[in-house]
Amino acid sequence: MGKEVNLTKLLKQYFGFDTFKGDQEAIIRNVLDGKDTFVLMPTGGGKSLCYQLPSLIMEGTAIVISPLIALMKNQVDVINGMSEENGVAHYLNSSLNKAAIDQVRSDIVAGKTKLLYVAPESLTKEENVDFLKTVKISFYAVDEAHCISEWGHDFRPEYRRIRPIINEIGKAPVIALTATATDKVRTDIMKNLAIVGAAEFKSSFNRPNLYYEVRQKTKDIDKQIIKFIMQNPGKSGIIYCLSRKKVEELAAVLRANDIKAAPYHAGLDSVTRSQTQDDFLMERIDVIVATIAFGMGIDKPDVRFVIHYDIPKSLEGYYQETGRAGRDGGEGKCITFYAYKDLQKLEKFMEGKPVAEQDIGRQLLQETAAYAESSVCRRKMLLHYFGEEYDKENCGNCDNCRHPKTKIEAQHALEIVLAAIMAIKENFRADYVIDFVTGRETNEILAHKHNLLEEFGSGEDEDGKLWNPVIRQALIAGYLKKDVENYGLLKLTAAGKKFIKNPESFMIVEDAEFNEDDYDSSSEGVGSALDLPLHAMLKDLRKKVARKQQVPPYVVFQDASLEQMATVYPVTLEELQNIQGVGAGKARRYGKEFVELIKKHCEENEIERPEDLRVRTVAKKSMLKVKIIQNIDRQIALDDIANAEGKEFEELLDEVEAIVYSGTKLNIDYFLDEVMDEDHIDDIYDYFMESDTDDLDVAMEELGDDYTEDEVRLVRIKFLSEMAN
Repeated sequence: MGKEVNLTKLLKQYFGFDTFKGDQEAIIRNVLDGKDTFVLMPTGGGKSLCYQLPSLIMEGTAIVISPLIALMKNQVDVINGMSEENGVAHYLNSSLNKAAIDQVRSDIVAGKTKLLYVAPESLTKEENVDFLKTVKISFYAVDEAHCISEWGHDFRPEYRRIRPIINEIGKAPVIALTATATDKVRTDIMKNLAIVGAAEFKSSFNRPNLYYEVRQKTKDIDKQIIKFIMQNPGKSGIIYCLSRKKVEELAAVLRANDIKAAPYHAGLDSVTRSQTQDDFLMERIDVIVATIAFGMGIDKPDVRFVIHYDIPKSLEGYYQETGRAGRDGGEGKCITFYAYKDLQKLEKFMEGKPVAEQDIGRQLLQETAAYAESSVCRRKMLLHYFGEEYDKENCGNCDNCRHPKTKIEAQHALEIVLAAIMAIKENFRADYVIDFVTGRETNEILAHKHNLLEEFGSGEDEDGKLWNPVIRQALIAGYLKKDVENYGLLKLTAAGKKFIKNPESFMIVEDAEFNEDDYDSSSEGVGSALDLPLHAMLKDLRKKVARKQQVPPYVVFQDASLEQMATVYPVTLEELQNIQGVGAGKARRYGKEFVELIKKHCEENEIERPEDLRVRTVAKKSMLKVKIIQNIDRQIALDDIANAEGKEFEELLDEVEAIVYSGTKLNIDYFLDEVMDEDHIDDIYDYFMESDTDDLDVAMEELGDDYTEDEVRLVRIKFLSEMAN
């Protein structure tokens, strides 16, 4: 059938495009000829057209199996938008009510519907299977087909049931489509869908416009990210984190630094999620901080950067996520922060899983680690992982190619590795091979009696750091390959066997060094030394300002704030707001003279300020603070607020004091008038007006036994709020 159809004309008629991209036309002809088809096409290559166009041409209804409910709706709207009548495309999933399902069925029976999108869960429902048995099906399209394989980055067990269900509903050609798959995943998909003889169409995975970089994850990672975003103002970007908690925290830090950012993860309700997605598309926000739940089916062509805060669990996930940058062919920067500690954390997460799953997870993590640690061209490594050769010596668009390392000769080391793999019968993985050549008597090696082989320990005189890069680069050079069926076992290729007979020069680059001590997820940066002369001058200035304003000095700035000023030297009002206890109001009210004094001091003494970039941090308890402020604005009694938050009254006062000290005005008169005697309030207020210190113990001693500690604290809050803010 495929021969006589004028596809280009139909492409123009339905989709408005003049020409096909890449293999699209060949794929569509294969489907029209009723043949099974396997399509491997990186994101943005035009996968959906490969099943949408033939479905409109062929007799019957095409069934598209897809795991992404949000995406289905989107695609159905697009197809229906192209046709004069509704109902050409439909979807069946858990979000539909009975009436909607009946409508879908009657359109299919009437022969209106050419494309039916189904979630795998809905496909397995008995009533749907019974209904579909009565329908003429043109073909089945399995989208996101990597979900079939445990080796894919998004394994979904229900995908394994697709073939049995297809057999039950009725045979028709199958087209499987995926944007990322290694050879291992590819064979898995074709076996599982029983389309082993299918025609395969593979597009190149190379995205020349994407710049890949891996950075050491250090304590100042937030600062680095903020600096990067500020150097790319107004550009759209996505930052991926592994945990929801980190997503929320980082989004808050970015917002505190005037970056238009929003969090996105599966724990947020769907209204918030779609609002955030819209805001990103409409450019009301620039940066999305997300778990991997984000980006599925977001078709924003001008995402200019993708940052991985944490190393991804697999290279496929990494490729998929970085692939959301620069879809329009323009600039796309992909920056990943790597710390070995994060890998260990990910390994810990796997501990509860079945052994087979843990094993797969570890293998995938090792591939990611190899990618991060290697000094080889990143493009070459990625493409090799997806079974594609990249023959350029230097891609010019990754960190390793822009700053190449010196190559060293590793001919002898490769000879040792190849001989060792032969000696242990090509039956083990890289870590075992390394243990074997370095002569480590592990339990596993002793169990196999490999310590008795003459090759055991043949590499113990070489530098231990050499083995990983030798094996990784021998794989890329084609001397070794990983077994597809039993993934990870190292096998010699024909070139490898030839090398043993006739060794030749083998130049490699050593792996990058990642220092363990530079990053500790729990530690926070600590301030450096206090500038004593400046501190004394700031105290004098504070006294002067306080006299002029007729308030005690601590009302102007607290001691802790002055100490910090004399440590980090803020010279603008913006920088001053990064000082503990200095809010925007306080900075405007008192700040000018202080920053001028600091600036002059720095110039006169030629002080190098720790300039770099002052990152505003977000107090971890910010949510609670917002709640307290809102409740006080609504004039809710303080003891009721404490009960609602499950806090002691004293603990609540701690929180309220912190809010007031940092410069936020709170009016608690409504509560004081209810619980305190008016004269008491005035007496305590006058005391603080005259006192040199806001210290509570001193106040209790001076004021005597007539007042409780809570009363003194409450009036101190009122006093500071009115006088200081």
